[in-house]
Amino acid sequence: SVASTAITCFTRGLDLRKETEDVLCPANCPLWQFYVFGDGVYASLSSICGAAIHRGVITNAGGAVRVQTLPGQENYPAVNANGIQSQVLTRWASSFSVTGTKNTVLEAVGRSVSTARPSTGKRPKKPLDKKAGNKDCKADIAFLIDGSYNIGQRRFNLQKNFVGKVAVMLGIGTEGPHVGVVQASEHPKIEFYLKNFTAAKEVLFAIKELGFRGGNSNTGKALKHTAQKFFSLENGARKGIPKIIVVFLDGWPSDDIEEAGIVAREFGVNVFIVSVAKPTTEELGMVQDIAFVDKAVCRNNGFFSYQMPTWFGTTKYVKPLVQKLCSHEQMLCSKTCYNSVNIGFLIDGSSSIGDSNFRLVLEFISNVAKAFEISDIGSKIAAVQFTYDQRTEFSFTDYTTKEKVLSALRNIRYMSGGTATGDAISFTTRNVFGPVRDGPNKNFLVVLTDGQSYDDVRGPAAAAQKAGITVFSVGVAWAPLDDLKDMASEPRESHTFFTREFTGLEQMVPDIIRGICKDFLDSKQ
Repeated sequence: SVASTAITCFTRGLDLRKETEDVLCPANCPLWQFYVFGDGVYASLSSICGAAIHRGVITNAGGAVRVQTLPGQENYPAVNANGIQSQVLTRWASSFSVTGTKNTVLEAVGRSVSTARPSTGKRPKKPLDKKAGNKDCKADIAFLIDGSYNIGQRRFNLQKNFVGKVAVMLGIGTEGPHVGVVQASEHPKIEFYLKNFTAAKEVLFAIKELGFRGGNSNTGKALKHTAQKFFSLENGARKGIPKIIVVFLDGWPSDDIEEAGIVAREFGVNVFIVSVAKPTTEELGMVQDIAFVDKAVCRNNGFFSYQMPTWFGTTKYVKPLVQKLCSHEQMLCSKTCYNSVNIGFLIDGSSSIGDSNFRLVLEFISNVAKAFEISDIGSKIAAVQFTYDQRTEFSFTDYTTKEKVLSALRNIRYMSGGTATGDAISFTTRNVFGPVRDGPNKNFLVVLTDGQSYDDVRGPAAAAQKAGITVFSVGVAWAPLDDLKDMASEPRESHTFFTREFTGLEQMVPDIIRGICKDFLDSKQ
């Protein structure tokens, strides 16, 4: 018999650590609270017990489930089965499937499996450290509440009650989520910042005290103001923690919200819109832009928009919203190493490489580039080929989609000639990184060479690093280790790579990606 791990109703696929794991779901999980994406193959964001009931592996009486980790995929479908409506998700990085297990024994595990939310069962033996808060839900959240004449005094009070319930369920604490409130009306007003309160009781009291302002619902103006001013370090924002704005909208905005959405994304803020009482058919004529929700949210994938029919009887909407806000890995607009770097590749095109090895170099570069989220506001890729001469194959602003970058890499023509690596580094620092030097992304240069440079590499590499560029050197075949180390950023050991054969480049891909992410995180601490 196999030992099973006891989990809660809300443990997600991504909370498990093993490829295959036997788990035990509790009885009487509330079906309407389940978050499930897909059918048969579920996005790892889904609740395991929810997926198991959806699949028919167990009933709501709970039971044993075998969870198999699977790769990510595109287009998880929405299917209604066994009382659970699963949801659509365009794309996710990992998945899982669920099956029944043969005779299992419950194993009381030392570690409790982390869940995105506190379990709603009996009181846990070890009470949640009240002061620290819910450590599984680290987020800096601004509630942008509607204080316009649209909502009126009475519904404004119901809105405050709802926001208060959400704040309490989040598990606010020094090491958990921090929240602040901004009121949108004619002019936005920051009611309190993230740093003002770190206990749920205080937040609840502050929300109760908020006065209704009235005026037009200039939500766009308030969203832009919040994205730009609210999340500064001096106002209590924490480094490396997702920034979220939850916009509450009664009806529709009276100004343009699209530009504010773009500004929020540029600032690395995840915007959610909770719309209540959507405009009726008669009212639609008064709405500036019918697609206002899709244009303001972080991503138009269904995850960041949330609807409630009215402000009455909203208690059942609290938990699903909290679950969204605690889904750290769904915050696609946060600044991460995958969406906030510029990576320039400096490619040796000398005659010693040869055409077929040159293709292997391009394949290596493509595999590194593939890991990053390339877009106009995300990561960017550039490539320069050099011999004695340099040729910019494409710069950071030429291609803003992954497909176009990969296609441009495939089409690079092999130059053939001598090797002047130092000159090439200077050329790239000046011409490729110069224009983006003051941009928001962190800059990386990956130098690939197979031999001795005819000129000095140390001076140009030091100048590149002084200009804020982190340099990784990748040497193949006859590339001298001294040159590679002279070019690489500190600590040199972790920024220098070498392989005897061009076929060995493939194994280095994960190490280069990991190195870039490590440097990115270190720069944010």
